[in-house]
Amino acid sequence: MSTQTIESVLNETRTFAPPAGFVKQANIAGMAAYDALCAEAERDFTGFWARLAREHLLWQRPFTQILDESNAPFFQWFADGRINASYNCLDRHLQTQPEKTAIIFEADDGQLTKINYRDLYTRVCEMANGLKSRGIKKGDRVLIYMPMSIEAVVAMQACARIGAIHSVVFGGFSAKSVQERIIDAGAVAVLTADEQMRGGRAIPLKTAVDEALALGGCESIKTVVVYKRTGGPVQWNAKHDVWLHDLLQGQSAACEPEWVEAEHPLFILYTSGSTGKPKGVQHSTGGYLLHSILTMKWTFDYKDSDVFWCTADVGWVTGHTYVCYGPLAVGATEIIFEGVPTYPDSTRFWRMIQDHKVSIFYTAPTAIRSLIKLGADLPKQFDLSSLRLLGTVGEPINPEAWMWYHETVGGSRCPIVDTWWQTETGGHMITPLPGVVSTKPGSCTLPLPGIMAAIVDEAGHDVEKGKGGFLVIKRPWPSMIRTIWGDPERFKKSYYPEDFQGKYYLAGDGANRDLDGYFWIMGRIDDVLNVSGHRLGTMEIESALVANPIVAEAAVVGRPDDLTGEAVCAFVVLKQARPSGDEAKKIVKLLQDWVAKEIGAIAKPKDIRFGDNLPKTRSGKIMRRLLRSIAKGEEITQDVSTLENPAILDQLKDSLR
Repeated sequence: MSTQTIESVLNETRTFAPPAGFVKQANIAGMAAYDALCAEAERDFTGFWARLAREHLLWQRPFTQILDESNAPFFQWFADGRINASYNCLDRHLQTQPEKTAIIFEADDGQLTKINYRDLYTRVCEMANGLKSRGIKKGDRVLIYMPMSIEAVVAMQACARIGAIHSVVFGGFSAKSVQERIIDAGAVAVLTADEQMRGGRAIPLKTAVDEALALGGCESIKTVVVYKRTGGPVQWNAKHDVWLHDLLQGQSAACEPEWVEAEHPLFILYTSGSTGKPKGVQHSTGGYLLHSILTMKWTFDYKDSDVFWCTADVGWVTGHTYVCYGPLAVGATEIIFEGVPTYPDSTRFWRMIQDHKVSIFYTAPTAIRSLIKLGADLPKQFDLSSLRLLGTVGEPINPEAWMWYHETVGGSRCPIVDTWWQTETGGHMITPLPGVVSTKPGSCTLPLPGIMAAIVDEAGHDVEKGKGGFLVIKRPWPSMIRTIWGDPERFKKSYYPEDFQGKYYLAGDGANRDLDGYFWIMGRIDDVLNVSGHRLGTMEIESALVANPIVAEAAVVGRPDDLTGEAVCAFVVLKQARPSGDEAKKIVKLLQDWVAKEIGAIAKPKDIRFGDNLPKTRSGKIMRRLLRSIAKGEEITQDVSTLENPAILDQLKDSLR
């Protein structure tokens, strides 16, 4: 890590105050209410979290210990309390709103299924009993590799109900990824489906599980439960395979929850590490669930009348917190969508918002930029008046996409919550509270009450406003990662490095705090470029490129350069056909001059390459590691099976230097 701070070069001055009508009805209304919560947390940090945990969670045995820091950084919250996550999501609603719709499931082909809280409870109990009948018990690890479906949520909740630890693997991952995670977690069972449907295509899942088991090292697996989604062909191994419908046959519709300690692991979720070996992020039950509920009420300003739609797959942490746990714990009606935003055409999202009267819509900047490219005026053809709040997740949103989202989708009346958080944090950390904060396009604004976020230099000293540095969290919080499964040393090294005396949680992101105290995320620390001694955040250069009217999307990486140390290399998708020859040279010059004008000559890309799209996982995440390899002219040796379109790599390799 360099001793220099990261330079902030983006200058965004537009601000948008929360609409007065929104503030009036908000769960946290006005800056004074926010300041009061922050002051309470400053004054009595543990008392603040204890009060919230008592108010928002149902405990079988109340906790008396709040925060145990004796084995830092392996912090414990509410450790002697006993709780069950499924009970908090389902049983609590049986007396008050059993008939309320819990999930509206829209399949790839548009077919609808609705399920109320009573029926969801019954299905979870039946599956929990089915898992118990296979010998699965508290503490066992269960791998879930399923399509986006009611069944996937039922599977997660059923594991939680019996105290089994689930590890969900995104349905787009390869057999090798499944095998690695089975081995690392020591899973005893896999819950999967014959196939999943995406964009009108059937994609096999059971086949990938069979391949994973054939690769070896998976002897811990005793059961493979298969949900019949399409009726597509599957190989059958009678020794461990069982159809879900057979497993559920004759199971009781009641299942007493397994009460677990608050620190009992709820799930392991694997996230990519800088070494390429996936890290099993381990989350607790009590602290994680508390943050899921608080952020539904605070960030999303949840009301009983809302229809909530988070577009994330359950294979990612966003789908854990804001599909499986948060919405159900507050008793919401939520949308679960199996398909993709472009099928059967590019109006799918807007039609669904109109038809289901969605009021809170939460999606990724990548999806927003893709939708702009597919038809910036399409939302205007639909009645989106039910929307009252918009959110973004997964990466910083560039100001131009933010403005389109605000004006075209939100009709300039919906606050946007640009949420910064990570798999490791469990829930939102820095985000505008929609009834409190005046937003700025591209800024995640202010930390939630009780989240002690700061920007420091490499010695751990706070940097002054206007300067960039390393984003850290100075105090533990209830929903934080507890460890990396089976690798506590890697946990300490990754998140509590000695560079900061092991005191602060290191987020791995560079950030800047402007003169109003607002946070701006500038990209991963390993996505910080050092050009002629200047440390530049890649996100700011990407934002500048996308601000040009001809650019749909851009990703920026560094490559070694004899003259400047590192050179800026940009991969660009245009709103027009991919150029070649003289036209391409002309557009390269135009964009280089544009960045120089927007940011400064130091940030001007040395290389610009054009592609029809960027290498993304099926969840829409840009694989910058692959782009770095292309920029350096290296052979790509990493697994590319998770890419939506692996052929794009060859196109980018061959494109203009």
